[in-house]
Amino acid sequence: MNVFAGVGGSAGEGGGAGAGTGAAARDADFGALPELTPHKMAVCHLVQVFAPPAQQQQQQAPPFPFDSVAHHNRLGLFLFALTRSCEDFLEPPLEELLRQLKAVDDLVNGWLCEQLTTTLAGLNSPDDLFNFFEKLRGVLTSPEGGNVEDEFLDPNSQLGVFLRCCILAFHSMTFEGVCHLLANLVAYCNSAEASYDLAEDEDFNGEMEMGDPMDADIGVRSGVFDRYTQGYATESHMGESSSSLIHAPISLHNFDEADIFKAEDNPTCLRSRWQLEAFLNQQADVLEKDPSSVPLNSFNNTMTQLQTLAPELHRVQFLQYLNALCHDDYVASLDHLHRYFDYSAGMQGLFSRSLSPHQDNIVGKYESALLCLGNLHCYFGHPKKALEAFTEAVRVSQMNNDDSCLAYILGAISNLLSKIGISSTVGLIGSRYSLGNNIGLGTPLSIQQQLLVLLKRSLKRADMLKLTSLLSFDHISLAKFDLKHVQRPLVSFGPNGSTKLRTCPADVCKNLRLSSHVLSDFGADGLAIANDNGSFSTSWLRNLSDASSSWRSSSTKPRKLITNDFDNFHFHAQPSPIPTSVLQLAGSAYLMRATAWEHYGSAPMVRMNTLVYATCFADAASSSELSLAYVKLIEQLAVFKGYSAAFCALKLAEEKFPSSTNSQIHLLKMQLLHERALHRGHLRIAQQICDEFGVLSSSVSGVDIELKTEASLRRARTLLAAKQFSQAAAVANSLFTTCYKYNMQVENASVLLLLAEIHRKSDNAVLGLPYALASQSFCKSFNLDLLEASATLTLAELWLALGSNHAKRALSLVYQSLPMILGHGGLELRARSQIVLAKCHLTDPEFSVSEDPCAVLDPLNQAAEDLQVLEYHEMAAEAYYLKAMTYNHLGKEYEREEAAVCFKEHVTALENPCDEEDLLAY
Repeated sequence: MNVFAGVGGSAGEGGGAGAGTGAAARDADFGALPELTPHKMAVCHLVQVFAPPAQQQQQQAPPFPFDSVAHHNRLGLFLFALTRSCEDFLEPPLEELLRQLKAVDDLVNGWLCEQLTTTLAGLNSPDDLFNFFEKLRGVLTSPEGGNVEDEFLDPNSQLGVFLRCCILAFHSMTFEGVCHLLANLVAYCNSAEASYDLAEDEDFNGEMEMGDPMDADIGVRSGVFDRYTQGYATESHMGESSSSLIHAPISLHNFDEADIFKAEDNPTCLRSRWQLEAFLNQQADVLEKDPSSVPLNSFNNTMTQLQTLAPELHRVQFLQYLNALCHDDYVASLDHLHRYFDYSAGMQGLFSRSLSPHQDNIVGKYESALLCLGNLHCYFGHPKKALEAFTEAVRVSQMNNDDSCLAYILGAISNLLSKIGISSTVGLIGSRYSLGNNIGLGTPLSIQQQLLVLLKRSLKRADMLKLTSLLSFDHISLAKFDLKHVQRPLVSFGPNGSTKLRTCPADVCKNLRLSSHVLSDFGADGLAIANDNGSFSTSWLRNLSDASSSWRSSSTKPRKLITNDFDNFHFHAQPSPIPTSVLQLAGSAYLMRATAWEHYGSAPMVRMNTLVYATCFADAASSSELSLAYVKLIEQLAVFKGYSAAFCALKLAEEKFPSSTNSQIHLLKMQLLHERALHRGHLRIAQQICDEFGVLSSSVSGVDIELKTEASLRRARTLLAAKQFSQAAAVANSLFTTCYKYNMQVENASVLLLLAEIHRKSDNAVLGLPYALASQSFCKSFNLDLLEASATLTLAELWLALGSNHAKRALSLVYQSLPMILGHGGLELRARSQIVLAKCHLTDPEFSVSEDPCAVLDPLNQAAEDLQVLEYHEMAAEAYYLKAMTYNHLGKEYEREEAAVCFKEHVTALENPCDEEDLLAY
């Protein structure tokens, strides 16, 4: 029986040539003469326990001391992960290995740990080492006179190649090297004596000595391990087909040298070259997920130490560039980026897909450097410098026929145009006519049309070159474009000219669905093999302690409840084998879905997609995207549950993402504080928060345009609450001009609605009607259903303000907006609609309160209840005032006085705000 036969070699190809290629690739990764260390010897011993020589198997499955196939396969998974882990560029000490082994060794009460320490401690001479490695040969070869089918461990498997490399390294050592190995082995064993205490069990007494596993009496297992075999299933589905769970790489990274350190240069036990690369990838993931946890100076010191040991690892410079970027150090990030591309001369470009040895290695390097430089300037808010770098990168890519890099550059330019407001097209890509000429037009395109052209070009190139990740990113970008822009045809005249002036939600959903195909494409096109760098095995080993804890907690339960210990182990200890970048793209599609449903006005769909992202993609998500998911959920709490629930959730979010280091959490905190200050009537605090909004945005034109829009919008609302109507209207008009300049049509709908509200409260309802109608038209064009319902409600209030003759029209508009508002609106919008509904009835001269009082009182009671949760004093006072007037008309004095008292309380709280200094504390 072959265990892990042909893993990564011929398992998926079915031919001898494939096996040879896979074995050669793995030999290159481990190195022709790898440095033999005590840690590798410990792993060799565990492999010998896992796969004993064929002549000592005695036709048993599983071999001693394993009580089930699941238990045996668990050790195999552990060994496979151990040979590929990249926790650090130093190998783990014996103490750490024993701690990890205890999670696998739990069922035999530490027998594997005891055998490991006993075997290593018994190697006292060169002859002992020679005998140790001679026994390892029996694991890989069939006994004399035996059949090939009796072979237990395939020499071409991951573990088989590991054993072959270790045996070869030992037999290539000099006598002096063997003596050094013995000295290191003694130090390796002594390091764990003081910290590791082997667990004792009453079943293991002093009279029974467990010797070498190859010489043990098989009959003993039935008596010794009887207590461990009860309650555990041994069906074949528990893990007999281990090869289906493990996929070793056909090839790793194409490096010139497999090992970068030699024993005489550095006596410390170090990792192989590909493991160091995987370690650097892990550090890059940490920088992306939680940059605040990485100190700038100490991280640079570690990278400097690693670069001193391995000067040819140029990616250390790139990692230092990422670290400086996360800490907003422009000078250091620019310096490390230049150093990376200066010192890595001769390497291929970041996006080169050709493996031909005759290809010019410089091709792809310069345009890749320009692409990274453009992204750097984009991050620090330098749009003009970023566009200059991208323009030069496009020119060089076209000159070198580097289609892959060109596709990424087009994606980066479209990302820049979507994030940074640019009102002029001059000098964008060569000239303002460049894109127009390429598509056969003689007139310059608008910035939105250029963005659409770039996105479609990038999507086409990514599809042609099979760049799966870029293809997914482009679909998400197209969905974002379709969400915020009406796609007018480039040629809009003639009989076939389109008159459609609305966005298409179907196109948004289609692109988001196509972007999620990156998960299926990942498994179909072999991308899993290309991204296998040891990080998966490292995560697997990290989670072993959690799995061990779950076994110990479950051991206290009745044995009849434990039916499959392998399922428990697999669920808790196996991380996702899909690369982080692929999971991030798939998760981004769900975040974009949540944003789309925010625009369309479906609160349940917003919560559902955000919860899916936070639940399924949190482990792979970056810090910024995960905090964005938290922000969306907390915003939903504030709208539907009030500020108390929102601030409780915000405290939990700040523990995970400190507001001092996460701008999105800080902005959410300021937004909630501003909304609560306006509702409570604390205008001084609201104005102070508006000033802080203005300080946070960049002074560069077009940069942080969304933050600047948010600050202006909140300032206008604050002035409106202070009844400074002319100043509020001036700020809103200026904001509308800015949004029109940068073609922010969705934001224009909100600004127009605000202008209509300003004119309504300033008793200029006639002037407010055009703004409300224009806002309603924008909402219909962009399918902003909930905002359209709010605009319809404002329109009803404006008609109602013109007199009782328009009460019927206003009531019709209210009924038209109620289904959307009551189904998806928050507390404030629902309360406002209920108040307007009651006012329509009370204003209508044909309506009699005495005949149908519930038509007025029921909406007012519901509005008062919702506004009490929000602490919205002004609107609550209006609701109680209308209730008091209604009860007075009905002759109910007691209810009238109750409503009047509540009205007075809210008016007093609004006019005399107290404890303003405590508003910023929650």
